[in-house]
Amino acid sequence: MKRIKRLLAVIGIVLLALMYLITLLCAIFDVSSGMFLFRACVTCTILVPILLWGYTVIYRLAKGKHEQELEETLRQLDKETNANKKDEKKMK
Repeated sequence: MKRIKRLLAVIGIVLLALMYLITLLCAIFDVSSGMFLFRACVTCTILVPILLWGYTVIYRLAKGKHEQELEETLRQLDKETNANKKDEKKMK
């Protein structure tokens, strides 16, 4: 989980840095769509961290479900194995 969090954090940092760099370059070179890019940058500054947080929450929930299913399957397998051993002992 730590690897995933770190990877998502690095992706978020790179995205935000690129957005700010593009906005700065557009302001320096006086691009006509500079205000639009500034608004997009501000919007993404809010949305990117929220989306990354949402992805980590969904990953954590999905991982937890798989772990629960695995534990349940292992318990059932263990019960079946114990039942088979009891049956073998009764036959002897």
